[in-house]
Amino acid sequence: MAPLTSKDVLARLRSLAANQEISILKLSEPISAAITQLQDPHQRTSDISTSSLDATTPSSLEADLTHYRELFAKLRFSYVEQVSKEKFIRAIVGDPPLIVSPQENVDLEKENLEAKATLKALKTEVADMVAELEEKAKDLSRKYERVSVETVKLEELPGKIANLENAIAELRETQASGSSSNPELNLPLTKTLDLVESKKRRRAELDRQLEQLQNQVPRKKKELDRLQAELQPLETKRQNSMAAAKEAKRRKEAALGGIEDDLEERGRWFRAAETSLRQILESEI
Repeated sequence: MAPLTSKDVLARLRSLAANQEISILKLSEPISAAITQLQDPHQRTSDISTSSLDATTPSSLEADLTHYRELFAKLRFSYVEQVSKEKFIRAIVGDPPLIVSPQENVDLEKENLEAKATLKALKTEVADMVAELEEKAKDLSRKYERVSVETVKLEELPGKIANLENAIAELRETQASGSSSNPELNLPLTKTLDLVESKKRRRAELDRQLEQLQNQVPRKKKELDRLQAELQPLETKRQNSMAAAKEAKRRKEAALGGIEDDLEERGRWFRAAETSLRQILESEI
């Protein structure tokens, strides 16, 4: 038997999905159909009941179930009350009146206790069965969702396989022609795996160093803030000193009235004259 391909599996899943519609909400169809048949066409229906039948969701079904449980409990209580009143009235007004002996009451009480015990056991069994059915329904729902997701992935798989096959063909063609400018692409499998492993180790080392540097960032930032805080008074002091020096120089120039410039110019002339005389004396010697 030939192995199944992705196309065969996908075709089977599509056929199953087309033939069978998996939905727990379909269980409400018989109830909604019966209610629709029993309703009078001219009778006004409740918007809540209509919306709960039209838009059946798990939350709406849970709300309807709770509502009907409460409603049936009230109806049961009313029914028991009405039946008890009816029997009591019939017993009183009957001809002859119904007389119940104490022994009959005791026997009826025993029968009621037995019936209540049986009913309680049945309720417990039904509750366990409902809990088991709910757990199985949830499990089936999870499986169905997982199958749906995997079906979508399976539908995308043929295209990805085709792209990978094209990439493999291009790599083989490039390797056969030897036109690749990167010599690492022409390495055999063993050396390629070794190269990949070394690259991974190098990347892990770089990641470790990066993590260490990132851990040092808060401490360095605090240190930078501290240095900036210490530098701020010094910068202010430097600016004040520069301003004071400029002001002192301006006052000095204003007090000398330009004499400083004349003295500087005469000093340059004397230095030039001295240099010339030294050169003359050295040449005569």
